[in-house]
Amino acid sequence: MTPTTAPASLRRRRRANGLLGLVAWLCGIAFFLPVAWMVLTSLHSEQDAATNPPSLTAPLTLHGYREFFGAGGGGLSPWPPLVNSLTASVLSTLLVLLLAVPAAYALSIRPVRKWSDVLFFFLSTKMLPLVAGLLPVYLVAQNTGLLDDIWLLVVLYTSMNLPIAVWMMRSFLAEVPVEMLEAASLDGAGLATTLLRIVGPVALPGIAATALISFLFSWNELLFARVLTGVVAGTSPVFLTGFVTSQGLFLAKVCAAATVISLPVLAAGFAAQDKLVQGLSLGAVK
Repeated sequence: MTPTTAPASLRRRRRANGLLGLVAWLCGIAFFLPVAWMVLTSLHSEQDAATNPPSLTAPLTLHGYREFFGAGGGGLSPWPPLVNSLTASVLSTLLVLLLAVPAAYALSIRPVRKWSDVLFFFLSTKMLPLVAGLLPVYLVAQNTGLLDDIWLLVVLYTSMNLPIAVWMMRSFLAEVPVEMLEAASLDGAGLATTLLRIVGPVALPGIAATALISFLFSWNELLFARVLTGVVAGTSPVFLTGFVTSQGLFLAKVCAAATVISLPVLAAGFAAQDKLVQGLSLGAVK
């Protein structure tokens, strides 16, 4: 490359990088705008929120949040559904990690026979539409007395998130250096010690990414929670549907409720953002 062509190629590369950066910013803003609009609407009164077109200069108020925490959902408290969602999401995520890490270890670091068939079997369980399994699950829960029971949701969310967790963890554990495992084996480390002290710290970003995905899917699940729960084990998405009444849709209060219900997921994502980026980038070409 001659000295005259080097600056030209460098300028073209910079322009291309600048264009890609601009596209990335535009995509990020496009994804963020609905969330910002929801938060802004939650700070308006019902009258201002219902105007068409919506007013950006309307006075701000916390009336929607007071309605949500005071007498939201027809006079019901939002705290039991939030606690139920947190319980089901956290417990199912812990169970998913407890089962997915050893399974992924067996499929990547210590591969079993026909491991590709095993992975395909895990993936095939996600091909069935959730609504197709709703009636059998309902009948089983009814006959076992588990309707409106939070432990039923824990088991269901664990089984629903386990296949994708095994797939994710396998790709993450495949990046663990084999030399570290061989050294641990020479030192007499057992399976539990290897998983906790060797594999765990190295694959921590991948574990964090898998945990966040599982928590997100569990927190946002509505279909099974809507059908299989009632008053006792209802989750926050089910509680959110209670704001759609025969009197109409109170937009400001719905946006306030949606904002509050979204906060735990946003907080978890913000707390684990560095590990999430590292985990999702494992296996990439460096």
